[in-house]
Amino acid sequence: MSMDEGYGPTWDSDDEYDNFIRKMNPPRIVIDNDSCSDATIVRVDSVNEYGILLEVIQVLIDLNLVISKAYITSDGGWFMDVFNITDKEGQKLKDKATIARIEDYICKSLGADSRYIPSRRRSVDVAASTDHNVIELTGTDRPGLLSEVSAVLASLKCNVVSAEIWTHNTRAAAVMRVTDEDTGLAVTDTDRLERIKERLSYLLRGGNLSRGAAMAVSSGSSTTHTERRLHQMMLDDGDHDQLRRHLPNQSQRPNVTVSNWNDKDYSVVTIRCKDRAKLLFDTVCTLTDLHYVVFHASIDAKDNQAYQEFYVRHVNGSPMNTEAERLRVIQCLEAAIERRVSEGVKLELCTNDKVGLLSEVTRIFRENSLTVTRAEVSTRGRMAVNTFYVRDSAGETVDQKTIDSIRQAIGQNIQVKGQPEPSGPQKKDSPTWFLFANLFRPRSLYSFGLFMR
Repeated sequence: MSMDEGYGPTWDSDDEYDNFIRKMNPPRIVIDNDSCSDATIVRVDSVNEYGILLEVIQVLIDLNLVISKAYITSDGGWFMDVFNITDKEGQKLKDKATIARIEDYICKSLGADSRYIPSRRRSVDVAASTDHNVIELTGTDRPGLLSEVSAVLASLKCNVVSAEIWTHNTRAAAVMRVTDEDTGLAVTDTDRLERIKERLSYLLRGGNLSRGAAMAVSSGSSTTHTERRLHQMMLDDGDHDQLRRHLPNQSQRPNVTVSNWNDKDYSVVTIRCKDRAKLLFDTVCTLTDLHYVVFHASIDAKDNQAYQEFYVRHVNGSPMNTEAERLRVIQCLEAAIERRVSEGVKLELCTNDKVGLLSEVTRIFRENSLTVTRAEVSTRGRMAVNTFYVRDSAGETVDQKTIDSIRQAIGQNIQVKGQPEPSGPQKKDSPTWFLFANLFRPRSLYSFGLFMR
């Protein structure tokens, strides 16, 4: 910073000025557990900045909190949010440690030392950090791809420590964190990284050269939130442009409308759909990645239904001016809502971290004509904790006969909690959970497949 006589301070860069403003006006977080009988109220006041709403919501969902209501306003240079939140059981927050983490995490996320920068990368990417590599994959969701990717990573001695996979409208995306099988650290050898790039790119491209997956290798770890990154990848990949998949119940489709409030130069985005976890994160994430700023919003979730109303402008200050722009926003929001819809039976694998476990289990899924629609893979200490959402190849609910076949193939040491949803007139049970335990010889987990049909 320098001083020009008679003109006050000047700044070397916009970033330096912004950081000064942020330090002079730190965010204020008030957590109120008394004013509302059925929810904890979190109020956030801060200097306004593009993407700040998403930052706050991301903190709340990462703490496994449920947002039942929200009121947002950010006219002028100041941002104010009020959230009604509960735990996953719908109860007010009582744990003082959780309440303290909310304030601490939001302050760190919005403080002067942080800077929100949207990250957009190519459709297949490997980024190196000191302890793992981040592999990003997008491609056509075709039969057998799950096992094929698993085999490639195994042959290159890559150990998958975590992964998240989404499929939507015939497209698939994954963010995987891998290490070297021998060292447990990131792969740093340039030639080996190039082999990973070449083999996965060829595999994902398949026979569809026009929509294949390029692969890039970059230094430094990806700091983008995994679920945020998956939204970006599928948005870039154009899953909203594909032929829409069939939903058994057409009434489940989200109702998204866009209109202009010409007197105030706002576009009004209204969403009505079935409520579910992380819905607000998904919609705000998409609006942010489409470069819209939310100036006002009202959010309400009640009786398993969600209503969201956003008053937005493009980052250049204009509302949506064309019908094509409005249609694209509608399609992108519909896709964002549908990507996380958990179709099929929920299967949970929890066992010692072992070589070949996931590839073996997913092979059994394939042999029993099961489709994985979404998956979450994590390693907690020496345990592998993995969740699959599966349905049969015709898109129907998995029946008991198939479940019995899977148990016979894997082994009888499976604890079943609940039953598959019956296809007949019987009473419907909750989604099925499975605990696969002690199935194979223990070693470090190294294989994980993708996008299996």
